[in-house]
Amino acid sequence: MKHILKIIALLVAVSALWVGLLETSLIPHSHTWLLPIYFVVALGCYGLLMVGIGLMRFPICPQEAILLQKIWMLHEVLEVLLMHPTLLCLYGP
Repeated sequence: MKHILKIIALLVAVSALWVGLLETSLIPHSHTWLLPIYFVVALGCYGLLMVGIGLMRFPICPQEAILLQKIWMLHEVLEVLLMHPTLLCLYGP
């Protein structure tokens, strides 16, 4: 329920800002009519970010989260080794 109230408050604040910009004419009307489109795009990006973070954390699957973290650390190590091939000589035979 709290999230719904936050979303409604955000929509009211953005709407008030938009109407205020339209009324004061600080920004040309051709630009202010694009603000709702920018807001929808920004909201979509935020939603994708939250989904991505949720997938990376796996809050309901702790074993998979640990496995994913290990894979990510291995990926970072391999990336460093590929970027700096001289480090391979330190670990070579």
